[in-house]
Amino acid sequence: MNKQILEISNLSVSIGNDTIIDNISMDFHWKKITTILGPSGCGKTTLIRCINRMHELIPHARVSGSILLFKKNIYEMNPILVRREIGMVFQRPNPFPTMSIYDNVIAGYKLNGIKLGSAEKDNIVETSLCRAGLWSEVKDALHRRGAFLSGGQQQRLCIARALAMKPRILLLDEPTSALDPKSTGHIEDLVSELKESVTIIMVTHNIRQASRISDFTAFLSKGELVEYGSTEKLFTVPEDKRTEEYLSRSAG
Repeated sequence: MNKQILEISNLSVSIGNDTIIDNISMDFHWKKITTILGPSGCGKTTLIRCINRMHELIPHARVSGSILLFKKNIYEMNPILVRREIGMVFQRPNPFPTMSIYDNVIAGYKLNGIKLGSAEKDNIVETSLCRAGLWSEVKDALHRRGAFLSGGQQQRLCIARALAMKPRILLLDEPTSALDPKSTGHIEDLVSELKESVTIIMVTHNIRQASRISDFTAFLSKGELVEYGSTEKLFTVPEDKRTEEYLSRSAG
């Protein structure tokens, strides 16, 4: 069943006098992985920041159009609630450096003023770290600072922190670009497993990565959605010459 979880309609974004996203419409499916490809500066990161309203932290950003989460306009919802439903992991691992691994995982609850009992916190930490494929590596070091972990482990800790809030959608902004090949493989395997329970939207420059793990792929250029469809179709028989040229250049 291809149930739509998120629908973007006529989305345009400008920052100051610059148009970053130009009238994009697309939808995303429940428990599927969508990758977003395109050259640097094409609007990929801006697009996913709009999906959980992170763009509102950018001075002079203006948005028109709508984004519906299960038919509800996210711009009419409390942004805190939006970010609970739609988690985000950034390009570089960013665990809170002064916090323990344990406190990093439950940081979202503390920041939102949600009180939890000790047993509930313990369960959330273990469950989230297990889902992020990190529990067996850190279960005996939960009260050490997250900064002592390797880069790949730190990124999985950030994923665990996002998963702890039980989001419906997980946004990943080039989550492996700063990692070595082994850590990249761990994250790719993890992402493939996570789609059993959450919708994933992932920005990547790596077309091989997109072809390996995604169900759907979107190609952006100069703020425009050039092409969007099943990954297999887009990679084998792209409809737009710009898509074909981008894939050929990137593969080479």
